[in-house]
Amino acid sequence: MGVAAYALWGSFPLYFSALAPAGSVEVLVHRVLWSLLLCAVLLAALRGLGDLRALLADRTRTGWLGLAAVTIAANWGVYIYGVQSGNVIEASLGYFVNPLVTVLLGVLLLRERLRPAQWAAVGIGVVAVGVITVDYGRVPWIALVLALTFGSYGLAKNRVGRGTPALVSLTGETLLLAPFALAALVVLEVAGEGTFTSAGPVHTALLVSTGVATTVPLLLFGAAARRVPLTTIGLLQYLTPVLQLLCGVLLLGEEMPPTRWVGFALVWLALVVLTTDTLRAARRRAVLARSAVASAHG
Repeated sequence: MGVAAYALWGSFPLYFSALAPAGSVEVLVHRVLWSLLLCAVLLAALRGLGDLRALLADRTRTGWLGLAAVTIAANWGVYIYGVQSGNVIEASLGYFVNPLVTVLLGVLLLRERLRPAQWAAVGIGVVAVGVITVDYGRVPWIALVLALTFGSYGLAKNRVGRGTPALVSLTGETLLLAPFALAALVVLEVAGEGTFTSAGPVHTALLVSTGVATTVPLLLFGAAARRVPLTTIGLLQYLTPVLQLLCGVLLLGEEMPPTRWVGFALVWLALVVLTTDTLRAARRRAVLARSAVASAHG
């Protein structure tokens, strides 16, 4: 289920490319509205509407939910724009860099202290972004915005509460976004820029399917996260940007000059350092926990 979730996310470049001629804003608003509809139906069927009401009744958690909604909407919108503008490789970079950005946000916002290996990984990541900036001739803003918004989304979700079911949280997020999405959709249709009914029944069905494309991987991920160790989930997450990169290079014909390969190789080196340190730290904690239990029983 974990592999299926990340593989589906990894195939998104092909899916969002197929949604043309709809622009990124139109795809985004359809994604919000159809996701809300599907989530609400599933939540009602699973008798989880009470959990949603309890979440929305808590002002503090709703505030963090609102931040999560804004950051994930920005993430979705920029990612769709990246795919449709022929920048799939740069978008994949954003999800490679994301773990490094998450570590950095922990330092800046949560005052967490990094281990030397974590600092080394962040430093290598900064150098990598510099190399890729030189290669592109501009700052890779799509990648950086994707990494920052997804990292911020994770932080906001943490504040909403780790015990909040993924379906409840997504329903709440899309519910908060729905009025803005609906207003944007009306503006697009009135201006004659909407494509929902003008590009054929297949295109209409594809736009409707954005709800399924958003919800199904999330449910698979949630099911996997409850059954496999967190470290396994952490390693599986790299499957998504790898598949996105392959889509960009092999299927969508984007260029990958040697300098860009060097930049990506540095990012991968940083991730190896970060992942190795994380696994070692997890093993140390496990050993200490076993020792504490043995001492308590001894």
